[in-house]
Amino acid sequence: MAAPDLSKYGITGETTHHGLYGGYNIHHNPSVARLYELAAPQPRYDIASTGALIACSAPKCGRSPKDKRIVEEETTQADIWWGSVNMPIGEETFGINKEVALSYLNCRDNIYVIDAFAGWDPNYRIKVRVICTRAYHALFMWTMLIRPTEEELKNFGEPDWVIYNAGQMAAITALPGVGSKTCVSMNFKTREFVILGTEYAGEMKKGVFTVLNYILPKQGVLSMHCSANEGAKGDVALFFGLSGTGKTTLSADPKRALIGDDEHGWSDDGVFNFEGGCYAKTVNLSREGEPQIWDAIRFGSILENVGYDTDTKVVDYTDVSKTENTRCAYPVEFIDNAKIPCVGGHPKNVIFLTCDAFGVLPPVSRLTPGQAMYHFISGYTAKVAGTEVGVTEPQATFSACFGAAFLVWHPTKYAEMLAEKMKKHDARIWLVNTGWTGGAHGEGHRFKLKYTRAIIDAILDGSLDDVAFESEDAFGFSIPVSCPNVPQEVLSPRNTWKDGNKYDATAAKLAAMFEKNFEKYADQASEETRAAGPKAKVTG
Repeated sequence: MAAPDLSKYGITGETTHHGLYGGYNIHHNPSVARLYELAAPQPRYDIASTGALIACSAPKCGRSPKDKRIVEEETTQADIWWGSVNMPIGEETFGINKEVALSYLNCRDNIYVIDAFAGWDPNYRIKVRVICTRAYHALFMWTMLIRPTEEELKNFGEPDWVIYNAGQMAAITALPGVGSKTCVSMNFKTREFVILGTEYAGEMKKGVFTVLNYILPKQGVLSMHCSANEGAKGDVALFFGLSGTGKTTLSADPKRALIGDDEHGWSDDGVFNFEGGCYAKTVNLSREGEPQIWDAIRFGSILENVGYDTDTKVVDYTDVSKTENTRCAYPVEFIDNAKIPCVGGHPKNVIFLTCDAFGVLPPVSRLTPGQAMYHFISGYTAKVAGTEVGVTEPQATFSACFGAAFLVWHPTKYAEMLAEKMKKHDARIWLVNTGWTGGAHGEGHRFKLKYTRAIIDAILDGSLDDVAFESEDAFGFSIPVSCPNVPQEVLSPRNTWKDGNKYDATAAKLAAMFEKNFEKYADQASEETRAAGPKAKVTG
């Protein structure tokens, strides 16, 4: 079909290298093979021995959350959770950012346009148009959005949102509210999204997620930073957690159908994935540890910022010379047991994943409703190295709703919606620590993946319903005294430390961090939620 008319966006090609009006080439929803063909001659790309396209986004190899901006305007001003997550810029500044992007786009010989959907439920999906100049970015969004059929593309019409990706062009640092060469800015009134100063493809993905995090709650749909899968009997499980906690790894279960690995909505009809692809971390990836992800890395997938042998094109997943945030994007159908369309019923189990760098939290805990709200609002984990620019080692962090960087409304809005849906559909809530045991980071070690998988299996098949639970002292969690295929001694974290007194002191330190963080939410939280906080206290 004919390529869309870009002149309505101010993209005319008048200043292309050809020097001719309309002299650029528009590649509208090109095939994967065509994108490979366009990318391969350029030195920034290569093709791995498995057939995956290798791309490099350096110098930015992770998101730049401090450079995200939302336009402060009258239609949404009262809704936005303003602060360090959602920093405002004026409409005039956004307009200049857009003009900078358009000027860059007008200087390119090749323009890529991807038209696709976000949201598998047709009642809530949005139409997204991506305009960019990198074959890598086009293939990435073709992978991560939901690919339209020929008939759907023919009737696509006007998009709901437009992304202008001119990430190779620096932002104007002197503009009010910018201050950096990188600026990722979004305008809810005009429904436009502009990227300057970063070629990291994840900015587009998370930008679409941010859009859905605003518009879906207005329609009564809870937007969630979580993965989801479904058992043979139709039982759905949700896995909340920040990058590096195991959302993708643990949801890719050969015994269960994958609904999605990162972003979902929960409507009155059930759960639906926002995306058409998965975006997995590949650092230290192995066939033995994550066979489904390993097998998904083939023709049509994209490897980002990985190290590899330039002669054999064999990727070295232990090579973190560019970043620890090495990744692969692949269509969801590359997972053999993906459920297409990516929708499911109401969840039976909701699992909060955390990567505890202090080695304090139990590997599995059953939460009360009050604890569920407390820990959902807290969103504790460790920020894994490389996920964001400037992070080189795990750091303890709190991220509301396990995804504060992508929230638009105040966190309590999402928490209240989650509480309502869990209560209505009688979902069980669990906290699973995929982080450290036997000591804090640098002293203990990461909890073994095979044990975490066994814990998840026991939750989902109901095995933990039949075992006794005991209360631990530091946080008041209920922890199982046994779990199939997991050594009993690792279930109580204090028992894994050589020095119990040191564990107590570390637990009290972490508890104090929880309490300090929760202060900013306490005035809007219920008494049940406030009372569900940690019990350990710093003494001496």
